[in-house]
Amino acid sequence: MGKRRVIGAVGPLVGLEVGFRERLVGLGYRSGTVARHDRLLREVSRWLIDHDRDVAGFVPGEFIADRALLGFTPRLTEASLRPLVEFLVARGLLPRPADQTADESDAGAVLLEQFARFLRDERGLGDGTIAGYVGAVAPFVRSRRRGDGLDLGGIVAGDVFAFLTEVCPGRSRGGASLIASAMRSLLRWLFLTSVIGEPLAEVVPRVGSWKLAGLVEPVPNDDLARMIESCDGSTDAGRRDLAMLLVLSRLGLRSGEVAGLGLDDIDWRAGELIVRGKGPKDSRLPLPADVGEAIANYLRHGRPVSAQGRMVFVRVQAPHREMTNRGVTQAVFAAGQRAGCGTVRAHRLRHTAATRMLAAGGSLFEIGEVLRHQRPVTTAIYAKVDLVRLRMIVRPWPQPELAVTS
Repeated sequence: MGKRRVIGAVGPLVGLEVGFRERLVGLGYRSGTVARHDRLLREVSRWLIDHDRDVAGFVPGEFIADRALLGFTPRLTEASLRPLVEFLVARGLLPRPADQTADESDAGAVLLEQFARFLRDERGLGDGTIAGYVGAVAPFVRSRRRGDGLDLGGIVAGDVFAFLTEVCPGRSRGGASLIASAMRSLLRWLFLTSVIGEPLAEVVPRVGSWKLAGLVEPVPNDDLARMIESCDGSTDAGRRDLAMLLVLSRLGLRSGEVAGLGLDDIDWRAGELIVRGKGPKDSRLPLPADVGEAIANYLRHGRPVSAQGRMVFVRVQAPHREMTNRGVTQAVFAAGQRAGCGTVRAHRLRHTAATRMLAAGGSLFEIGEVLRHQRPVTTAIYAKVDLVRLRMIVRPWPQPELAVTS
């Protein structure tokens, strides 16, 4: 066990303690947590002195490693340092992450950064999809390094096949499809920008798949009712989770759309929600009374006054930032566990909304409109669970003729 050193207020961060504490209090941190972060600021300041650096030379990873070598407990993570880093960024003492561009001497990193910009600006893809595409093609780009540069003009079909046969075996169908799609996008972009002279995107093979092969798994009505009842309406977390569960199960929003729902996206007078869907597309959906009531109750009695930004749903623990996709899914998972329903993910509630509309007499076209599907074939999966209509078209199984014997 390492002993905590008493660290005086010395070093490059002297004079910032009061401002840092005020920021933490404003973000909703409790006094004990504020005190721990204040001690951490002093440790960082001492570390900067020991390494003869100013604030701009602070590298969280190096600080954590040095602290661990000294035997300090508990050991820190970069998440532990995030409040201090964000404070220093806000003061202009550290560069913002968005300002940190790829090292121009790393040709591969520069190319991937340009590719990511193309996916965002020209194709309108979301940050998660862009990260997946860039990560999928990064090994291929690195394999084209030649000295300080990249040999991209010499790419041939055989190079593409060799890469795919190396990285795709052993992956799931979805993982292999992601790599293939990312490679097509990269090769198409390289051709459009005249980096390569042939349209090699067409040589990337399709990953074998069978559309509509599976069945959707909606949450049974009884299980959903127990999940909703498991949300403690006397707590901030319970009010928030109840509102999110109703939005997911009644309107069929994706977890990312729930996380991205803004205060300005609710038209209370018209009773509508503006949903920021995939890409640059926005849609308006009617706001059911029970959903609107749950959201209003959370906003009035559950959303912290120190909540940051204009997102509807925020974290319960400080700092009260907007929810992430993962946070929404975790809230649904926790409700399923409390209700004894096993593993329930957020997307199952989207299926639940669709099958409920189907059971109420809604058409596949109407369901596709509510779920904001871009293609009718995406909605067709729900035809397989429409047992009422399927019974109307089923044909009787032919019975074999019995041989007549004398």
